[in-house]
Amino acid sequence: MAGLVMAGLMTTALPTQTAQAVQAATGADRCPTGYFCGFTGDHGDGTMFKTNTNMPTLGTWDNKIRSFTNRGSQFACLYTEPNYSLAGEDASYWTERPAGTGEYHWSLSLDRRISSIKWVRTERECSQDAYPRWHLPFPDPAPNKAGFGDLDGNLSSDVLVRDAVGRLWFLPGDDSGRLVGSGWNAMTALTRHGDLSGDGHEDLLARDRSGTLWLYPGRGNGTFAARTSVGSGWNAMTAIRAAGDLTGDGRGDLLARDRDGRLWVYPGRGNGTFGARKSLGTGWNAMNYLIGPGDLNRDGRADLLARDTSGQLWNYPGRGNGTFGARKALGGGWQVMQTLIAVGSVDSDDGNDLLAVTNETYQGGRPGVLFLYRGGYNGTFGRALNLNEDWWGLNGVY
Repeated sequence: MAGLVMAGLMTTALPTQTAQAVQAATGADRCPTGYFCGFTGDHGDGTMFKTNTNMPTLGTWDNKIRSFTNRGSQFACLYTEPNYSLAGEDASYWTERPAGTGEYHWSLSLDRRISSIKWVRTERECSQDAYPRWHLPFPDPAPNKAGFGDLDGNLSSDVLVRDAVGRLWFLPGDDSGRLVGSGWNAMTALTRHGDLSGDGHEDLLARDRSGTLWLYPGRGNGTFAARTSVGSGWNAMTAIRAAGDLTGDGRGDLLARDRDGRLWVYPGRGNGTFGARKSLGTGWNAMNYLIGPGDLNRDGRADLLARDTSGQLWNYPGRGNGTFGARKALGGGWQVMQTLIAVGSVDSDDGNDLLAVTNETYQGGRPGVLFLYRGGYNGTFGRALNLNEDWWGLNGVY
């Protein structure tokens, strides 16, 4: 056709991309971060249930869960009864720790038996309080001297415990506990023994990760006033122990062992500070536990207990001038103790006693047993008395 111009069609080759199918998560990987998930199958398969809140009942999921995983940041407590109940002959529970991606668990005892779920911060709280039971074992204990072992002014022995997440609890001796505060896992050492500030109330010392030592003045009601700095550089010490009046001036003193194994006494000034330190000798790295129990041999002078690496416990009698006399062996086997606690007299006489909590090595794996060793009249202790087995899962007893 005359005068008709046909426009040529040009095509440009475009790069081609093949869409990659996203693999859907399967099994326990389906559980989102921050949740507990249960599955109708026993390998993280089947229909999935999820929750990030406490559930006293599970509704249609009651007794349906077979396998499970915990992608949350806290412990998930799984109960075979509604309302987190542990009453009844067949009632039981399971503590599910936070798990990694893809992890799941199956338990025959929980297979299709889970009826309630609760979130807690420490493993203990699935079945009991975050703090252990501390009950004075004798109805009329002898009164402690003011400022030693007594934090609430009634002259009876009190205990402080730090739980696994750093909460500090005050235990007044009646099975109850009161929260002192949180954040105490920032401290690498805690110690208490008597009045350091001169007001008649027992105080608390704590070292933070930077090496600063802090004094928390006791108020005499189980709480503490605003802290004051004792000084820095205390990271050079591998043990710090308040030990009572070692120098005979009526003021509470402090013991500290450095990395070379030298033991130092820091004489208290009675105002929450300490004077120039004095060396008590070397070789103390042979000891893996030090504690100031007060006056054990009833001569009016504060003594020192030390456990060596073989498990032998030694009594170093104080001379009242900041030094110690010849040590006396108190027996072996103390390596099964995680913690030794000096809180004065807890029985009906006026001698200072000793509390001890077992570690994992006791009887092939029985941590958390609290024993009382009643003080005699010559710096020794009587037979161990089992008070209860509730002192497990803690991060310190003081």
